[in-house]
Amino acid sequence: MSWATVSARGASRWATGHPWIYRSDVITHPDYAGIIPVRDDRGRFLGQAICSPRSEIRLRLLERTETPIDYAWWRLQFERCRHRRQEIDATAWRAVHAEGDSLPALVVDRYDRWLVVQLLSAALETQRDVIIEALRDTFKADGILLRHDVGIRRLEGLDEAVVVVSGEVPQQVEVREGAVRWYAAPWTGQKTGAFLDQRDNRLLAGAIAPRDGVALDCFSYHGSFALHLATKSRSVIALDASDEALARGAVNAAINGMDNIEWVAGDAFDLLPEWGRQGRRFDVVVVDPPAFAKSKAHVAAALRGYHEINRRAMRLVAPGGWLLTASCSFHVQRPQFMDMIAGAAAASGRRFTLHRILGQGVDHPEVVTIPETGYLKGVLLRAD
Repeated sequence: MSWATVSARGASRWATGHPWIYRSDVITHPDYAGIIPVRDDRGRFLGQAICSPRSEIRLRLLERTETPIDYAWWRLQFERCRHRRQEIDATAWRAVHAEGDSLPALVVDRYDRWLVVQLLSAALETQRDVIIEALRDTFKADGILLRHDVGIRRLEGLDEAVVVVSGEVPQQVEVREGAVRWYAAPWTGQKTGAFLDQRDNRLLAGAIAPRDGVALDCFSYHGSFALHLATKSRSVIALDASDEALARGAVNAAINGMDNIEWVAGDAFDLLPEWGRQGRRFDVVVVDPPAFAKSKAHVAAALRGYHEINRRAMRLVAPGGWLLTASCSFHVQRPQFMDMIAGAAAASGRRFTLHRILGQGVDHPEVVTIPETGYLKGVLLRAD
């Protein structure tokens, strides 16, 4: 059996709770991708890891014991994931959150009776058949789709195909989130078909919306926040730059029988100050933009963008109203985000109180020793 041997620094990462060992801390390893045992420079067994010879992250911890990594092992891990999510009030959620569920490089999203899977390392690709079999049996899936159209697989020397590997998977799936229904697009939608990480925050937005109030959902995409706001609000504006996204949002509103959402195409950076000059006010404003920082090099510019859009949004919140704002940029850390919020509030000339700090739902577990598992951060503020 081929082993990997790692330096003391590499071994210490596993000892302190982070599953990654980088190429620079690997002394020797096999020249093939797969699951291999790992020892330290003194020959002591440390665990079993997925090994990707082409990746800068050379080893990722999978199992600390010598237990065989077979069908029974995968089935046990997936049962644990399923158990953690059994209280979710929805029919769409993340079933496996990679390192957050101690299953590195594996993402599985559930849309009703179907699963969408991403195997994001060459080592996991060698386990494809057994993983798919264990997923099908654990989640009783009618169909499993591989959404491998992500650039990280190219870096691993893998294909980027989108292909069904079990049963059949429809182009469109109707799912429920609380009392709201919407369509996911497993084959073509963002990520694996929809944005699932904001589910709890969308439910929160619907809960705080005052009856007969008015609400604004900025960067609305398919209207996920707008739909929840519309369950109680008299009227909602769903604002997005994409006509196509808004058209899909209108379809989602139709299946809920909602006619109180106005779908507005435009740039939030332009329209929010214009509405402010017009004296328009909203009881709830949601700001959920796409990631402004794709790398560390973009953080400063991203913070300026977040500051500006939040400052403009704050001026539209009615007295006593709510601002729910978030960032999905991993490279913007929570302290930076909170400093940005404070600066935007000061610049807005308004006084806001912090009602709640927001993050990811239980299906996107964030491990405190693995910062990469947490990227979504947000706040719920009330205007005094």
